[in-house]
Amino acid sequence: MSQPVAANTKWWSGGKSPFNIEYGKLMMWYFLMSDAFTFGAFLISYGTVRISSNGWPDPNHVFQSAPLLGNGLPLVFVSLMTFILIVSSVTMVLAVHEGHNMNRKGVVKWLIWTIIGGAAFLGCQAWEWTHLYHEGAWWGSNPFPNADGTISTSNFANFFFTITGFHGFHVFSGVVINIIMLIMTLNGTFDKKGHYLMIEKAGLYWHFVDLVWVFVFLCFYLL
Repeated sequence: MSQPVAANTKWWSGGKSPFNIEYGKLMMWYFLMSDAFTFGAFLISYGTVRISSNGWPDPNHVFQSAPLLGNGLPLVFVSLMTFILIVSSVTMVLAVHEGHNMNRKGVVKWLIWTIIGGAAFLGCQAWEWTHLYHEGAWWGSNPFPNADGTISTSNFANFFFTITGFHGFHVFSGVVINIIMLIMTLNGTFDKKGHYLMIEKAGLYWHFVDLVWVFVFLCFYLL
């Protein structure tokens, strides 16, 4: 027969959820699910407006510039941005792996590279926004004509700056989180706890940010 459960016993007392998952990791998954709904709502709204519009700017014309290289290079710069973010996801995987092995030096090394990758992506996005702003694009203003040559509305610019800005805020938050994780690792916080679960939770957030960028890249830069 199974042993009776004491009246004052709580299911969270052992740090486990009812799904046999560490409680903090479960909460991170709940947060990421809710965040995915938000991004999904933005992208569905974007798709709905684009499909219902008579025309839309050609991304090969809008995103054709790169620093130091000039114009006439469609999607080259944003491809570099995407590559940087994907590489930062790989370095985050390596940081989590080193955490599983309780290797503090390895965690520090790969966290630093992840932070550098995130900061580089933000720097690239800042350049892109600045360049588009100087070309006359901003919320409520869109200088780019539709692909068929007709005058375009400001919907393209409104959605672009809103969605990429929202994603950029997530990347910035991820960089801050990783810096905090780095400081805690350097202070030996996780060695004292006997595990690096916080690195794994930060990794879940970072991978989510990278995954969302794939959809943003597809919707704005390729289609």
